[in-house]
Amino acid sequence: MIPLRLRSQSGFTYVAALFMVAIMGVLLGAVGQSVSVIMKREKEKELIFRGLQYRDAIERWNKKGPMPLKDLKRLLNDPLNVPNGGLRKLYKDPITGEDFKVLEDKQFGIYGVASKSSAEPYKQSDFPEALKNFEGKKKYREWEFVFKRQPPVAHGTQPMNPANQQLIMPLSEPEGN
Repeated sequence: MIPLRLRSQSGFTYVAALFMVAIMGVLLGAVGQSVSVIMKREKEKELIFRGLQYRDAIERWNKKGPMPLKDLKRLLNDPLNVPNGGLRKLYKDPITGEDFKVLEDKQFGIYGVASKSSAEPYKQSDFPEALKNFEGKKKYREWEFVFKRQPPVAHGTQPMNPANQQLIMPLSEPEGN
């Protein structure tokens, strides 16, 4: 016969093992969520970096000459951009893994890029001054990295011409956060 003492302890070990597995599952779930948030924040930082790279290259293009930009490939090692450093490569949208959406005007050409993602951004505030218009946006596709042009001041009758555009946004600097 099995002594009474051994029978009462055999169920306790099983319950303790189940309890430990449950605790480990909860902890791994919490760690998984925090890793997910960290990854999303890193992708957002990369989206901002790449978007600003495009915006700055488009800005340099428009400062150099009156020819409208019709294809982003022209920003790669283009003679107009070499002194200021054109794009090294055409970046993909880090959120979707696809090409950026090209923002284009028929008359003035490409003026910016945006993500194609309809996901909600984690970052909603505390943007650098050049990106203050991103605050409160509910979708990544609303984050538009655009070269801002101002219409000519002289009586407002002259058509907008890239040669006499005034820049209102400085070239970007990487975000320090």
